[in-house]
Amino acid sequence: MSEVCTETGRVAEEMRDQSTRKEIPHKMGIYEKYIKRPQDFLCALAAIIVLSPVMLITALLVKIKLGSPVIFTQDRPGLRGKIFKLYKFRSMTDVRDENGDLLPDEVRLTSFGKKLRSTSLDELPELFNMLKGDMSVVGPRPLLVRYLERYNDHQARRHEVRPGFTGYAQVHGRNAISWEAKFDYDVEYVDHITFLGDWKIIFQTVGAVLKREGISSDTSATMEEFMGSEE
Repeated sequence: MSEVCTETGRVAEEMRDQSTRKEIPHKMGIYEKYIKRPQDFLCALAAIIVLSPVMLITALLVKIKLGSPVIFTQDRPGLRGKIFKLYKFRSMTDVRDENGDLLPDEVRLTSFGKKLRSTSLDELPELFNMLKGDMSVVGPRPLLVRYLERYNDHQARRHEVRPGFTGYAQVHGRNAISWEAKFDYDVEYVDHITFLGDWKIIFQTVGAVLKREGISSDTSATMEEFMGSEE
């Protein structure tokens, strides 16, 4: 693990050095212009058909273990920062304190919810986001709306493409790497979108899910709040 962290830190540092140069505007190649979106639609449709029994069973278990609503929706920024509704299976309870405020994620995330997240089953409803065109199979993960104003110019480039079900950062540490490294990987992807690159990330994602790597950060059950980067 220490070797992985060291390598991740080295790569992230190299990309940060590159980010100090003038940013290169995103230009779409033939794959991204004409193939990527139809491919996303067909992949999402096929996955929904094949995985429908899994989704049905997961929905039933969420209903039994966590109650309603089964589907968790939240506003997320997509392509060019346009807000859309992200769909996920619910993985937390609604336990609140005496003031009516939700308790921290660590308290509300049950053992069942942890299993959902470790297997990425909670993210299966995002397949419908892909059908709608909100998301792509591969791209920077859609984060919280309030982060938009905290990105620097380099980090904000992650919104030059559709967010993804998985991404370059997800196969290079997921939640086990820093926010800065994650955003550097996102922008690296934006500048190097290819057919072979996308499918390599997809296959690497399958391996990462099976190994259950990078689900949590070292100090949080999910990932710490992004408060902005020091310039």
